[in-house]
Amino acid sequence: MASIPEEPEGRNLLAGKRVVVTAAAGTGIGSAVAKRALVEGASVLISDIHERRLTETANRLAQESGRRPLTRLCDVTVETDVQGLIDTAAHELGGIDVMMNNAGLGGSVRLVDMTDDQWRAVLGVTLDGTMRCTRAVLRHMIDAGIEGAIVNNASVVGWRAQDEQCHYAAAKAGVMALTRCSAIEAAEHGIRVNAVAPSIAMHAFLAKVSDEDLLDQLSRREAFGRAAEPWEVANVMVFLASDLASYMTGEIVAVSSQHP
Repeated sequence: MASIPEEPEGRNLLAGKRVVVTAAAGTGIGSAVAKRALVEGASVLISDIHERRLTETANRLAQESGRRPLTRLCDVTVETDVQGLIDTAAHELGGIDVMMNNAGLGGSVRLVDMTDDQWRAVLGVTLDGTMRCTRAVLRHMIDAGIEGAIVNNASVVGWRAQDEQCHYAAAKAGVMALTRCSAIEAAEHGIRVNAVAPSIAMHAFLAKVSDEDLLDQLSRREAFGRAAEPWEVANVMVFLASDLASYMTGEIVAVSSQHP
């Protein structure tokens, strides 16, 4: 197994940018990209559905980065919550330059055993929630004349077949299609829309809710023989949000050591 590199120092890639990150509570990719945005010089507002974890995450990010992000509760399955998030960020930050859509819901069940409620729950958060947040922030950016960037969190299972993942794979493939189509519509306003597609990024919550043997198997399939660190995915999201990616839109970037 390849060794885990040191997390790089900030390079001011998002200096002066106003960034919103959904589903940022806890130890996963959301909180990692929020930290990365802070380290890269951005003003950040993080949201999540869990109030206690959201506060704890904001406090931890303040200790790790030296800057505390703003917070706002948001359930991405509720339109009024999403609009409230955008309104709060626009008011508190003075506008939104970058939207990081990270909210998603997983689970493992074979299609023959899957209920309609299980299907709807995963699609509702992962695909519908990403659509709501993208729609709301596009309206804000267009109205405000902001040539911003939206970065969605997809997954390699949007390309690859995996047992017991019909609902999640369908949702992530939908996020990819949403990214490509909304990018075409947003381009005339100077707004870029891209997505990352991680293979496996290991963090405490994933380890807690997932089968250990499956996670080990998926990790060993990677060329480096290990899962990605959440910050390794966050780095690519920050790049896509930065001016360095000024000519990229409608792209789905795999963060993986396997080819899709």
